[in-house]
Amino acid sequence: MSKIGLAGVGRMGSGMLTNMRKSGIDADGFDIRPASEFGNLPVSNDADAFAEGLTTLITVVRDTDQTDEVLFGTQGFVLRATDLETIIVSSTLSPKYVRALRDKIPPHINLIDAPMSGAQVGAIEGTLAFMVGGEDAAVDAAWPLFEAMGSNVHRMGGFGDGIQTKVLNNLLCASHTVMTRLILDWATDADLDHGKLLALVEKATGQNWFASRFDDIEFARQGYEPSNTVAILEKDVAAALDAAPVGADTALPELLKQMLHDLQPMD
Repeated sequence: MSKIGLAGVGRMGSGMLTNMRKSGIDADGFDIRPASEFGNLPVSNDADAFAEGLTTLITVVRDTDQTDEVLFGTQGFVLRATDLETIIVSSTLSPKYVRALRDKIPPHINLIDAPMSGAQVGAIEGTLAFMVGGEDAAVDAAWPLFEAMGSNVHRMGGFGDGIQTKVLNNLLCASHTVMTRLILDWATDADLDHGKLLALVEKATGQNWFASRFDDIEFARQGYEPSNTVAILEKDVAAALDAAPVGADTALPELLKQMLHDLQPMD
C-alpha cells in the first residue's frame, strides 16, 4: 500500500483520514472542495495529482451517483490511477450496486466493501465499527487501515457481504432513531425530564446506541434536510429495501423511511 488515498473528506472521511495519519499511515485525501477548507489535512481537488502513484483508494462519498463519479466519471480513478491495486468502498450503498462493481472494475484490482457505523462522532474518535467483505489476502493487507479508523472491525465474508450487513444494521439504527425521537416528544408532552428518561433507557430494556449517545451524536436533534445525516439514514433504508428478499413484507421499512423524511428538528 505505497500510496493510500481517501476520496470524500466530509463528515466521516475527515475523521477517518485524520486517524489514519495519527496512526502513522501516510494517507492523502481527495475532495471537490478547495484544499483550504481542510486545515492541515493533506487534501487535494486535483484528480491527476491524487491519482499519481495511488495504489489503495478508499471511497467515502454520499451515494451511488457520487461513487460512479469517483470511480468512472469526472474523477474516474479506476482508469486515471494506473497503479491502483485495491478499492475499498466505505459508503453505504445498495448491495446490488456494490456487488455489480465487480463486473465493472478490472479483475486485477482488489475490491473490498467496508462500510462503517458510528456516525461522525465515531469517525472523529476512531471508534467506528467496520463490516468488511472481500478476499482474505486483500482484507488482511488492508486490516491496519481499519484498525486505525475503528475499534470494532468485523470480517463478514466475501465482497458484498459487508454492505449487506451494514444496510441491515442501519434498518435497526433508523428504527432506534425515529422511536427515540418519538418517545422524547411524548416525554415532553407528559412533562418528563429528557435526561432522566434517557438515563433510565440506558439501563433498561429499551437501550440502544442512539439513545445512549444522544448528546454526542451530531444529528440527534436534527430534522430531515436533504444534505444532512438524517437524509443519509433515509438513503440507507432505501438501500436495504433495494436488496430486500423477493416477496418480503417491506411495509415497516417503508414506514420507517417516511418517518425519517418527516422528522422535525427538536428545540
